[in-house]
Amino acid sequence: MNEVVIGRKPLSIDDVVAVARGGATVRLDDAARERLALARRLVEQIVAEERVVYGVTTGFGQLATTHIPASKARELQENLIHSHAAGVGAPLSRDVVRAAMTVRINTLARGHSGVRTETVQLLVDMLNRDLAPYVPSRGSLGASGDLAPSAHLVLAMMGEGEVLGLEGGRLPALPALQAASLEPVVLQAKEGLSLVNGTHFMAAIGCLAVADGESILDSADLIGAMSIEGLKASVGPFQERIQRLRPIPGQLHTARNVRAATAGSGIMLSHLNCDKVQDAYSIRCIPQVHGACRDALRWLREVIAVEIESVTDNPLIFPDTGEVISAGNFHGEPLALALDLAAMSMAEIGGISERRTFRMLSPFLSELPPYLTRDSGLNNGYMIAQYTAAALVAENKVLCHPASVDSIPTSGDQEDHVSMGMTAALKLGDVMRNTETILGIEALCAAQAIDLLAPLKPGVGTARAQALVRAIAPPLERDRYLAPEIEACAGAVRRGEFAAVVRGLASPRA
Repeated sequence: MNEVVIGRKPLSIDDVVAVARGGATVRLDDAARERLALARRLVEQIVAEERVVYGVTTGFGQLATTHIPASKARELQENLIHSHAAGVGAPLSRDVVRAAMTVRINTLARGHSGVRTETVQLLVDMLNRDLAPYVPSRGSLGASGDLAPSAHLVLAMMGEGEVLGLEGGRLPALPALQAASLEPVVLQAKEGLSLVNGTHFMAAIGCLAVADGESILDSADLIGAMSIEGLKASVGPFQERIQRLRPIPGQLHTARNVRAATAGSGIMLSHLNCDKVQDAYSIRCIPQVHGACRDALRWLREVIAVEIESVTDNPLIFPDTGEVISAGNFHGEPLALALDLAAMSMAEIGGISERRTFRMLSPFLSELPPYLTRDSGLNNGYMIAQYTAAALVAENKVLCHPASVDSIPTSGDQEDHVSMGMTAALKLGDVMRNTETILGIEALCAAQAIDLLAPLKPGVGTARAQALVRAIAPPLERDRYLAPEIEACAGAVRRGEFAAVVRGLASPRA
């Protein structure tokens, strides 16, 4: 995808990811420009008539009853940005900021915000020149949307803030704009409010989380299949006829992935007639657990898909009737709840993965040597790698406290219930990074277990996964420095290399 045209058709999650990470450019469709012009004419009429409209001829929040004369309209918007740029903490990543800019452009292009076309075009031009504002990650309550992060974004548009350097760090925005032959925006009536009000940062993180989460789930199915083979467990419980007796969509999907990954496995064939009655839950219930997590993430996809096509600022402009209506589309509760659940689902993937790793390391739970080393005692094998996985699982449990059940009133109790959706989004990212590492550790251990079962051969998909691990780390013959290999395997999960394997497999029906 080389170009995303905004205003011609609905913006998709794939579109946002393509711009955020894939280098796709953005262009405003002519229909979007027409909608922008219509809404802007109404704002200018309101200012000329000095009608009482929130954030245009009044103050903000608790100060909504304070009248602001038309002569102060520009100063009001600039003051809004200066006062709201109060975020702190580590900066949001370049891809998150680019995603947020894309979502904001699409929201404004719907024609219910009242900003000028040239203001939206500056956002487009900054995206296409890869000028990503420096945006501190902490400060948003998720209602009235992402105020503090958005203000830092707009500050860079004004030439007063900072942008992210290509090699990291932060650079003054004005010289960066000038080097790109761009003029800073001079905000006009309502523009500051339209640019900061809304859920675009939460939605941006949600878009990237959907893409990453679906990759994690496919990776988990494949790596779990490796562990099934390493433990010489049964693939019988994954039969489609069994799943059809409880046809939950995610469960069906995961079972299908595992069957495809283990197809043709000599390891599976070697113990068809063994006397083992049934396997532990972390093996036997992979479809039920992974599948439930898959369905939880599907809800986030559904919510985000609607959100990025929505108008979430305030007040809303209706050019066809001349009305300006204050409402609450900026409230992030729909996202906060879905983001919280997504974090729990990703933590569950990590939790069940660590249990499979533990089983492979424990001789009383498998037929494998202690800690997956032939000379245990002298060697410790993957003993401490499992400790690391356990520590990350414990951290994920802490991070899964739901942000959406909290609310701290602000703005003189005008904003008396907030979503904490940005907090939910940020901790979801932390959970996902931890889970990628937990899965990387399982992949290392499962690859070692499969090697220890030689000359038995793994299935078509698990063999490819095995080769992927072996391109990163050789078999463990004696103790060595494991941290770089853990990081590399986690990186392969993060980049979607395991997911690409399972997505390229045929799906058996039996």
